[in-house]
Amino acid sequence: MSTYHANISWARGADAFLHQKYSRGHRWTFDEGASIAASASPHAVRAPWHVAAAVDPEEALVAALSSCHMLFFLSFASSAGFTVESYEDAAEGEMAKNAEGREAMVRFTLRPVVTFKERAPIAAEFDAMHHRAHEQCYVANSLKGDVTVEPTARVG
Repeated sequence: MSTYHANISWARGADAFLHQKYSRGHRWTFDEGASIAASASPHAVRAPWHVAAAVDPEEALVAALSSCHMLFFLSFASSAGFTVESYEDAAEGEMAKNAEGREAMVRFTLRPVVTFKERAPIAAEFDAMHHRAHEQCYVANSLKGDVTVEPTARVG
Protein backbone atom coordinates (compact mmCIF):
# COMPACT_ATOMS: atom_id res chain seq x y z
CA MET A 1 0.00 0.00 0.00
CA SER A 2 1.19 3.53 -0.78
CA THR A 3 0.23 6.80 0.85
CA TYR A 4 0.31 10.14 -0.95
CA HIS A 5 0.40 13.58 0.60
CA ALA A 6 -0.52 17.09 -0.40
CA ASN A 7 -0.50 20.21 1.75
CA ILE A 8 -3.39 22.53 1.02
CA SER A 9 -3.05 26.02 2.49
CA TRP A 10 -5.36 29.03 2.47
CA ALA A 11 -5.35 32.26 4.47
CA ARG A 12 -8.10 34.85 4.56
CA GLY A 13 -5.96 37.95 4.13
CA ALA A 14 -7.87 41.26 4.17
CA ASP A 15 -11.14 39.79 2.85
CA ALA A 16 -14.24 40.07 5.04
CA PHE A 17 -15.01 36.30 4.79
CA LEU A 18 -18.66 36.59 5.79
CA HIS A 19 -21.35 36.52 3.09
CA GLN A 20 -19.08 34.42 0.82
CA LYS A 21 -16.85 37.44 0.08
CA TYR A 22 -13.40 35.91 0.34
CA SER A 23 -10.77 34.70 -2.09
CA ARG A 24 -10.84 31.01 -2.93
CA GLY A 25 -7.17 31.22 -3.95
CA HIS A 26 -4.97 28.75 -2.14
CA ARG A 27 -1.82 26.67 -2.66
CA TRP A 28 -1.15 22.97 -3.17
CA THR A 29 2.30 21.85 -2.05
CA PHE A 30 3.50 18.31 -2.61
CA ASP A 31 6.10 16.21 -0.77
CA GLU A 32 8.89 16.81 -3.28
CA GLY A 33 8.41 20.59 -3.09
CA ALA A 34 6.25 21.33 -6.14
CA SER A 35 3.82 24.12 -5.36
CA ILE A 36 0.76 25.05 -7.43
CA ALA A 37 -1.62 27.98 -7.20
CA ALA A 38 -5.16 26.63 -6.84
CA SER A 39 -8.64 28.10 -6.58
CA ALA A 40 -12.30 27.32 -6.91
CA SER A 41 -13.53 26.93 -10.45
CA PRO A 42 -14.86 30.09 -12.10
CA HIS A 43 -17.89 27.91 -12.94
CA ALA A 44 -18.57 27.48 -9.21
CA VAL A 45 -17.53 30.82 -7.70
CA ARG A 46 -18.00 34.16 -9.42
CA ALA A 47 -15.33 36.84 -9.80
CA PRO A 48 -13.58 38.33 -7.95
CA TRP A 49 -13.60 35.47 -5.45
CA HIS A 50 -11.79 32.89 -7.60
CA VAL A 51 -8.31 33.12 -9.10
CA ALA A 52 -8.71 32.56 -12.84
CA ALA A 53 -5.01 31.80 -13.41
CA ALA A 54 -4.98 29.03 -10.78
CA VAL A 55 -5.79 25.33 -11.17
CA ASP A 56 -9.17 24.29 -9.81
CA PRO A 57 -9.90 20.83 -8.30
CA GLU A 58 -11.98 19.75 -11.28
CA GLU A 59 -9.19 20.63 -13.74
CA ALA A 60 -6.72 18.85 -11.48
CA LEU A 61 -8.85 15.70 -11.53
CA VAL A 62 -8.95 15.73 -15.33
CA ALA A 63 -5.17 16.29 -15.45
CA ALA A 64 -4.52 13.52 -12.91
CA LEU A 65 -6.59 11.06 -14.93
CA SER A 66 -4.85 11.99 -18.19
CA SER A 67 -1.39 11.89 -16.60
CA CYS A 68 -1.99 8.49 -14.99
CA HIS A 69 -3.26 7.01 -18.27
CA MET A 70 -0.29 8.46 -20.15
CA LEU A 71 2.28 7.06 -17.72
CA PHE A 72 0.85 3.54 -18.03
CA PHE A 73 0.62 3.84 -21.83
CA LEU A 74 4.26 4.99 -22.11
CA SER A 75 5.38 2.06 -19.98
CA PHE A 76 3.47 -0.42 -22.14
CA ALA A 77 4.75 1.14 -25.39
CA SER A 78 8.32 1.01 -24.12
CA SER A 79 7.99 -2.63 -23.05
CA ALA A 80 6.55 -3.49 -26.47
CA GLY A 81 9.56 -1.94 -28.23
CA PHE A 82 7.91 1.23 -29.57
CA THR A 83 9.70 4.57 -29.19
CA VAL A 84 7.29 7.36 -28.33
CA GLU A 85 8.50 10.81 -29.38
CA SER A 86 5.61 12.76 -27.88
CA TYR A 87 2.25 12.31 -26.22
CA GLU A 88 -0.33 15.08 -26.04
CA ASP A 89 -3.82 14.87 -24.65
CA ALA A 90 -6.68 17.38 -24.83
CA ALA A 91 -8.43 15.78 -21.85
CA GLU A 92 -11.88 16.90 -20.80
CA GLY A 93 -14.16 16.33 -17.82
CA GLU A 94 -17.86 17.10 -17.62
CA MET A 95 -19.67 18.27 -14.49
CA ALA A 96 -23.37 17.38 -14.27
CA LYS A 97 -25.89 15.79 -11.94
CA ASN A 98 -25.05 12.17 -11.16
CA ALA A 99 -27.48 9.28 -10.61
CA GLU A 100 -27.99 10.45 -7.00
CA GLY A 101 -28.90 13.95 -8.22
CA ARG A 102 -25.66 15.55 -6.95
CA GLU A 103 -23.20 17.65 -8.94
CA ALA A 104 -20.26 15.44 -9.89
CA MET A 105 -17.64 14.88 -12.53
CA VAL A 106 -19.69 12.38 -14.51
CA ARG A 107 -17.80 11.93 -17.77
CA PHE A 108 -14.19 12.12 -18.87
CA THR A 109 -12.76 12.01 -22.37
CA LEU A 110 -9.07 11.51 -23.10
CA ARG A 111 -7.83 12.32 -26.61
CA PRO A 112 -4.20 11.29 -26.63
CA VAL A 113 -2.20 11.95 -29.79
CA VAL A 114 0.86 9.74 -29.71
CA THR A 115 3.79 10.30 -32.07
CA PHE A 116 6.13 7.35 -32.54
CA LYS A 117 9.73 7.67 -33.74
CA GLU A 118 9.98 5.24 -36.65
CA ARG A 119 7.12 2.83 -36.47
CA ALA A 120 3.76 2.75 -34.77
CA PRO A 121 1.94 -0.29 -33.47
CA ILE A 122 -0.86 -1.66 -35.65
CA ALA A 123 -4.29 -0.28 -34.72
CA ALA A 124 -5.32 -3.31 -32.65
CA GLU A 125 -2.06 -3.22 -30.69
CA PHE A 126 -2.34 0.56 -30.17
CA ASP A 127 -5.92 0.25 -28.93
CA ALA A 128 -4.97 -2.67 -26.67
CA MET A 129 -2.20 -0.64 -25.02
CA HIS A 130 -4.67 2.21 -24.35
CA HIS A 131 -7.26 -0.25 -23.05
CA ARG A 132 -4.68 -1.80 -20.73
CA ALA A 133 -3.51 1.65 -19.60
CA HIS A 134 -7.10 2.55 -18.73
CA GLU A 135 -7.60 -0.71 -16.82
CA GLN A 136 -4.38 -0.19 -14.84
CA CYS A 137 -4.72 3.56 -14.20
CA TYR A 138 -5.14 4.15 -10.46
CA VAL A 139 -7.08 7.36 -10.99
CA ALA A 140 -9.51 5.81 -13.49
CA ASN A 141 -10.06 2.93 -11.08
CA SER A 142 -10.98 5.48 -8.40
CA LEU A 143 -13.63 7.36 -10.40
CA LYS A 144 -17.36 6.78 -10.63
CA GLY A 145 -17.78 8.72 -13.89
CA ASP A 146 -17.44 7.17 -17.33
CA VAL A 147 -14.02 7.49 -18.93
CA THR A 148 -13.66 7.43 -22.73
CA VAL A 149 -10.28 7.22 -24.45
CA GLU A 150 -10.06 8.43 -28.08
CA PRO A 151 -6.38 8.00 -29.04
CA THR A 152 -4.62 9.06 -32.24
CA ALA A 153 -1.30 7.60 -33.42
CA ARG A 154 1.11 9.27 -35.79
CA VAL A 155 4.64 8.67 -36.97
CA GLY A 156 7.35 11.33 -37.35
